[in-house]
Amino acid sequence: MSQIEQTLVLIKPDGLKKSLTGNILTKLSETKLRIVGAKMVCVNEDLAKKHYQHLTDKPFFDELKNYIMGNLQGEKYQRVMALVYRGENAINKVRELSGATNPEEADPTTIRGAYGRITTKGIYENVIHASANPAEAEREIKLWFKPKEIVDDLYPVVKTDTGVKWETLYNKVKI
Repeated sequence: MSQIEQTLVLIKPDGLKKSLTGNILTKLSETKLRIVGAKMVCVNEDLAKKHYQHLTDKPFFDELKNYIMGNLQGEKYQRVMALVYRGENAINKVRELSGATNPEEADPTTIRGAYGRITTKGIYENVIHASANPAEAEREIKLWFKPKEIVDDLYPVVKTDTGVKWETLYNKVKI
């Protein structure tokens, strides 16, 4: 059964550094999904920690955090391209084209299989992030985007004295 979904896609710093943005977007266009949000982001430590909050207990957390922040082999390259894709079965379509997290296990026709690598320190430079499920997609989209940066109404919003923000309820997705 197909359903309309949205998913966060990040072209990570190594993808930008290697000038792979066009190649990645071309590959993602095979999904026939709509882009409903896109922007360039300089990732600070707070955003990196929140994005990978589910991995804080892992021994590779600091390396992963530094990787998404663009601290590639001692150099700072902090830009990430954040996109929101929307359409039928968006999450599975994007994940299939992304390939396995480990670039060496990814099919060579996928984005990670074609452009990813494992560093000498064992870090997966896999050039792209794609949300794994609807709950993760919602949490990540709300973390990376403000409601006004998305052209479709994806999730409920609330109006405040300072503008519009995503609605967050006690039992809803925590950002």
